[in-house]
Amino acid sequence: MAKKQVAEKELEAKKAELQGADARLNQKETIESEADSVSIEQIKSQLATPDQDFDWDADEKVFGNYNEEDRKKFEAMYSDTFNQITQGEIISGTVVSINNKDVVLNVGFKSDGLVSASEFRDLPDLKIGDKVDVFVEAPEDANGQLILSRKRAKTQRSWETINEALDNDTIINGYVKSRTKGGLIVDIMGVEAFLPGSQIDIKPIRDYDIYVGKTMEFKVVKINHEFKNVVVSHKVLIEDDLESQKVEIVSKLEKGQVLEGTVKNITDFGVFIDLGGVDGLLHITDISWGRIDHPKEVLALDQKINVVVLDFDDEKKRIALGLKQLTSHPWENLDSAIQVGSKVKGKIVTVADYGAFLEIIPGVEGLIHVSEMSWSQNLRSPQEFLKVGDEIEAEVLTLDRDERKMSLGIKQLTQDPWQNVAERYPVGSKHKAVVKNMTNFGVFVEIEEGIDGLIHISDLSWSKKINHPNEFTKVGDTLDVVVLELDVENRKLSLGHKQLEENPWDTFETIFTLDSIHQGTVIKVTDKGAVIALPYGVEGFVPTKHMAKEDGSVLKAEEVADFKIIEFNKDAKRIVVSHARIWEEAKAEAVAEEKAAKKKEAKAANSAVKKVKDSVEKSTLGDLDVLAQLKSQMEGEEKKAKG
Repeated sequence: MAKKQVAEKELEAKKAELQGADARLNQKETIESEADSVSIEQIKSQLATPDQDFDWDADEKVFGNYNEEDRKKFEAMYSDTFNQITQGEIISGTVVSINNKDVVLNVGFKSDGLVSASEFRDLPDLKIGDKVDVFVEAPEDANGQLILSRKRAKTQRSWETINEALDNDTIINGYVKSRTKGGLIVDIMGVEAFLPGSQIDIKPIRDYDIYVGKTMEFKVVKINHEFKNVVVSHKVLIEDDLESQKVEIVSKLEKGQVLEGTVKNITDFGVFIDLGGVDGLLHITDISWGRIDHPKEVLALDQKINVVVLDFDDEKKRIALGLKQLTSHPWENLDSAIQVGSKVKGKIVTVADYGAFLEIIPGVEGLIHVSEMSWSQNLRSPQEFLKVGDEIEAEVLTLDRDERKMSLGIKQLTQDPWQNVAERYPVGSKHKAVVKNMTNFGVFVEIEEGIDGLIHISDLSWSKKINHPNEFTKVGDTLDVVVLELDVENRKLSLGHKQLEENPWDTFETIFTLDSIHQGTVIKVTDKGAVIALPYGVEGFVPTKHMAKEDGSVLKAEEVADFKIIEFNKDAKRIVVSHARIWEEAKAEAVAEEKAAKKKEAKAANSAVKKVKDSVEKSTLGDLDVLAQLKSQMEGEEKKAKG
């Protein structure tokens, strides 16, 4: 390696010697060309100063030819006059020349460096002799030129400063260049950093553009070295300034204390108030004695208001504030003339499932329960009567000024329909009613507004067995009814529908007698049996074991067959029938008849045998012909009896 360096130095020295020889040759040619017009004395005076003589015989004395030892010595002396420059380092240079395109810098190297003039735009007053830092991109290019960059030097210096600011938590200055999505772009000594919108100020910023073009102080909060991303914050500086104020405010905080604050943020549930470094929450229910739908109906951003401290936690990190508490409660200003039975006017502010609230004056409300909206006993939705914003009149039913409670009614403004109900709806009278509601046990109907009645499920039909009222009617239908019972005191009205007709079961009792057979149709099959449609619109029930047919199959839906009545209960309106019993009894009867016939034939045979035996006893042994005849007769009768 050392030999290579020595060789390179010798080569450079040789080049320098050749360049010197060329220069002397050119100078000699110039002198010779001018010899005709200029004397030798004049030439000498041009080439040498009075105090420095020029040796004209130097060339002939072989000037510059050194031995190896002297050459190395002089080369070492020459090299020591230059700075050692390494690629990638930042060095200081002195401006030696400036033109429109480049700036020439002397960095103490064997050649000067060139830097584009565009990299000095931020230094309009740059002049020769100024010192600047530059970055060594390459000691030499293809032309042997030193390649420098002030921009890269600035960037690297900036990164070092930014990293130091993050490590040491120091403040740096930056220039806000432009606005971007979610924040601002800040120039910090040539490095672009991101300032999130949430880190601009402690209060929400609605207009980012007002910060563009400003120079501000920041703290570095995050650096991504891989992607060269820097995140800065101005908010932390404000928070640091406010921390001392916050400590002072919190230390003096007391319940009931009135403070001045600024509306910082408005939400659906309340308002955040800036008390000068510490925030408090003004809940929507503590803004006004009256009901409001949203805090923005009363307050605006940046508005200054007085608030009272209602409560805070042990560490004083959560502060509850109040605004309405600064004024007296509206109940204290309620007109003393308002008493139970008084008529009041107001506006509906809330409608719930159980009723509605009527605001008489802001902060004073009364509840109108759903049961006090109509004389009808059939519970209905409050939305059918009232909606938010309605201005109505109501009657005061209860009033408690100490508890600040009031109940109201609007049905009391009309006549109670039950006052003369006995005269208009006596027992046995017939009317039309509208179905309003249904339950498992019956149907609620309305004869008129406020007069409701119940039709029990058993009073809907004489003939049909109804499991649920929706099998017979539906809400909104009009039914003919008859008054069965009337209880004015308890406001109860019992109605019937089937009573409009005579009880057909008195007639059915004479038709569907036990063991009578009727044709029917299977209309519904269940696990326990089937429902049968019988004549005259009557339904019967056939148990599963009575559904068997003679061929071994079972009755199916919509199948027509004969059925025998095996049970009839007029009071329960129940008819039980059987199909199997018809063919089973017929089969049993045929078997019985067959047994009877065989028994009769056997009896006749026994009589004939007895007669033969009697004749045999009377005959003699000699009457062989007679015995043979009797024997033949007996055998014939036995065969006849068996056949």
